[in-house]
Amino acid sequence: MTTAATRPSDRRVSPVFLGILAVSAVTGWATWTGFAAESGLAVFLFVTSAWVVSLCLHEYAHARTALHGGDISVGAKGYLTLNPMKYTHALLSIVLPVLFVIMGGIGLPGGAVFIERGRIRGRWRHSLISAAGPLTNVLFAVICTAPFWLGALDGVPPAFRFALAFLALLQVTAAILNFLPVPGLDGYGVIEPWLSHAVRRQVEPFAPFGLLFVFALLWVPSVNGVFFDMIDSVLGFLCIEEIDTYCGFNLFRFWQGADEVCGV
Repeated sequence: MTTAATRPSDRRVSPVFLGILAVSAVTGWATWTGFAAESGLAVFLFVTSAWVVSLCLHEYAHARTALHGGDISVGAKGYLTLNPMKYTHALLSIVLPVLFVIMGGIGLPGGAVFIERGRIRGRWRHSLISAAGPLTNVLFAVICTAPFWLGALDGVPPAFRFALAFLALLQVTAAILNFLPVPGLDGYGVIEPWLSHAVRRQVEPFAPFGLLFVFALLWVPSVNGVFFDMIDSVLGFLCIEEIDTYCGFNLFRFWQGADEVCGV
């Protein structure tokens, strides 16, 4: 098993991931330059591909941290190649998060890389493995918002600015949702090693339904309002205005037609 986990092919970046990254780069360039005839389509492809790239890196962070923590099986499973088709549930990891972005402009925590927790020793290592994924989303959010809080937006085309703001919103929502201490989410994985065995056994049956429970709550108007007020506050702290994320979402859903307020 050790030999299999250290083969170069187990860590070689997948052509699938490189293809998605290339789409993100090309459509980002098209959005920036205005090369695309339809800026909305370019924004849609740019945000979607960049979002999938972040999902891949989220899962890679889990796997890479697990490898250093003692789970040498992640290499043989293909988790270190950044190939989304290697995840335990490709549908849950990629397709559903993209659909949720299209439907509601929210960053759904995706993914599933199966970590053999029995190979990991030490509660801190278990917590770090769980935290590694959402911390990747935090890093992405910092990168996406940097031009805003650094005041480096002079000369940035409006379509690209709006796309970046919407992508930042997805990263912030993904990070916050992932860090919720709800069974089945990474936030619970951070605290789980520190709970008693009895508590963990009682909570374990609810893990498959944790994410569904969270999204059921978000359908409640009052809860939804509080959640997005919190998101807006975080983005506001990072110098992103609501009009930026609104126009980003509006351009992303190009089939509905552009809003004149956005001026693109």
